[in-house]
Amino acid sequence: MTREVLIQASYLLASVLFILGLRSLTHPDSARRGMQLAAVGMLVAVVGTLIHHQIVRYDWIIAGLVVGTVIGYPMGMWVPMTAMPQRIAISHMFGALAATLVGIAEYWTRGHGLEVGRPEMAALGFEVMFGSLTITGSFMAFGKLQGILPGVPVTFRGQNVLSLSLFAAMVALAVWLVVAPGNPAAFYAMVALGLVFGVSLVLPIGGADMPVVISLLNSYAGLASSATGFAIGNNVLIIAGALDGASGFILSIIMSRAMNRSFRNVLFGAFGAPPPMSVKTSVGLTVRSITAEDAAIQLAWARKVIVVPGYGMAVAQAQHQVRELAELVEKNGGEVVYAIHPVAGRMPGHMNVLLAEANVPYDKLKEMEEINPEFKNADVALVIGANDVVNPAARNDPGSPIHGMPILAVDQAKSIIVLKRSMRPGFAGIENELFYDAKTSMLFGDAKASLTKLVAEVKQAA
Repeated sequence: MTREVLIQASYLLASVLFILGLRSLTHPDSARRGMQLAAVGMLVAVVGTLIHHQIVRYDWIIAGLVVGTVIGYPMGMWVPMTAMPQRIAISHMFGALAATLVGIAEYWTRGHGLEVGRPEMAALGFEVMFGSLTITGSFMAFGKLQGILPGVPVTFRGQNVLSLSLFAAMVALAVWLVVAPGNPAAFYAMVALGLVFGVSLVLPIGGADMPVVISLLNSYAGLASSATGFAIGNNVLIIAGALDGASGFILSIIMSRAMNRSFRNVLFGAFGAPPPMSVKTSVGLTVRSITAEDAAIQLAWARKVIVVPGYGMAVAQAQHQVRELAELVEKNGGEVVYAIHPVAGRMPGHMNVLLAEANVPYDKLKEMEEINPEFKNADVALVIGANDVVNPAARNDPGSPIHGMPILAVDQAKSIIVLKRSMRPGFAGIENELFYDAKTSMLFGDAKASLTKLVAEVKQAA
């Protein structure tokens, strides 16, 4: 009895730490503490589970801990921030794989379902169905982000019918298993269909929508884990999985709105895809190139500079040079703030983490709603590798695929300097009107190298 009380107490403490950790993640200055609270909560939950009376051998558990540490430590310490979306996708795959294997093991050890009650079978069916589709769906998302698979939507004739049929067949098998749990053929067929559906779910989704997809897969993995908790009677899994599932789902909706994407379209891939729209091209338009020396003069004497960090900054790992440049501008009497789009850098919070790593003060990081009214007062808007999130076509061109997407109002600044490698379009695959604006100057090259030159030139100009 004492052991059971201790286990449940540890689960309760772990759940409280998870909730407090999730709450702390809502603001950059408390995010690190939130991650630490969640990590301590997971440690408490693991320790509580290890004293469970049903554990008769620890050798396999220890082996699993060693293997997990060997895989997890490099993923956490050595994977660059630019590859964080891919790492998250792989983590979701491992989490879903664990939940699915637990569900399969539970079904197999209980007489292939003959000893499973209908309520438990409902939980098991939900667990392995969402777990299996998350395994392959997350792997496909990883492949698209890593460049192993095409980043553009991959569609084929009859895809909608195939995906709908797969989903309907999975649900039908799950219902059948609830009615007749002792049916291993139906159970394993449902797992197989889930794996195929995961591929079908993500293939027709383009790279620009991957942040929403990854968040949604995170929700699926959480729901699978919560169902695992119901199936095996583990309270901490129920609570943690529900937190993960609900927060991931809410984040997916918020991100789809921030990217002006139909959540239904993202959820079902190619379903309901809008018809092809006309896209403006750059024919007859010209860009104005600028040297680092000329750009440095503008920045050295600017009273207000708004920095717009994007994926280009993340790829070049140029956040430290950005901070150094900002310090020089501030030393000359200027003000520098940072405009953060909700999905900047492919994932929410990506830019915040990178800039925090370079010791940029949290109070200088401004969200889109807060910073947009300030652009009209900015002497210079410095755009570093951002593209679609600053494209005025989202406001001005009803025929644009990104029309209606909330963007940073960079085009309202008095002067605009864009650091970019080339004129290649962003993830949306369209031209950016901002780059052809008369107020815009293009500084071509690697962001880190360009910023290093700017730092040197600003020192001389001052």
